Amino acid sequence: MALYLIGDVQGCDAALGQLLAEVGFSPSRDRFVLLGDAVNRGPDSLAVLRRLRALDGAADTLLGNHDLHLLAVAAGVRVPHRSDTLDAILNAPDRAALLDWLRQRPLALMERGWLLVHAGVLPAWTAQQVLALAAEVQQVLRGADVAEWLRHMYGNTPTAWDDTLHGPARWRVIVNALTRLRFCTPDGHMEFATKDGAADAPPGYVPWFDVPGRRSADTPIAFGHWSTLGLLQRPNLLALDTGCVWGGSLSAARLPDETPPRTTAGVEIIQIPCPQARVPGREG
Repeated sequence: MALYLIGDVQGCDAALGQLLAEVGFSPSRDRFVLLGDAVNRGPDSLAVLRRLRALDGAADTLLGNHDLHLLAVAAGVRVPHRSDTLDAILNAPDRAALLDWLRQRPLALMERGWLLVHAGVLPAWTAQQVLALAAEVQQVLRGADVAEWLRHMYGNTPTAWDDTLHGPARWRVIVNALTRLRFCTPDGHMEFATKDGAADAPPGYVPWFDVPGRRSADTPIAFGHWSTLGLLQRPNLLALDTGCVWGGSLSAARLPDETPPRTTAGVEIIQIPCPQARVPGREG
């Protein structure tokens, strides 16, 4: 079975369909995982969600910041942004089924020895800790009090992880790291204002994956979220958000069949060009 990881789609369903055709994807024998941000900013978020739900079992998506934003808007606890393209979902006859399917999605996965997240991992976390912490938030999102949690999800504090955190503050740090992180200090304090490339880190900050002594460094990690970073391949790192919605490309990585993996040397990259759906501005 071929397993593909796909970068941020953000409502670009035509590009996703073209990419799947390019790799000859068959749901009877293959599987793919979107690395978060299935929806928003692009022209057809409704079609993306319907495609993913119909392929459930052969397809999955991590929850990204835009997917969580959709859930918050649908719950009435977040005001839509002017640049949102979520109305078709919110007005769809199958809205309830789609949103329920979406909130069941994971915040992190382990596939063939690869840790998959939407944005980043704090330096104090091991790969197994990431999965455990993601599961905590997933349980809340799948519970009856999801709307109440979504009211508390937004905010930039606490900026760093502490094992003594509990309740909404604890879950907020987890969500911020897994769905919004780009830069942090060497001791794990997060920064969210900067959306430029890795070379433009604010003073005192570095890309999360370059923190010395990062405890997850022994595990290959694939992520999206950072379109200004673009495609990045290192022996234990794979970044796949290549800015499809901005007129860049949609990228997929076919993982080797072996587990544990043999670094990115065995990863095959497939890319297709995307028509520009948003003017440059690089909202997060």
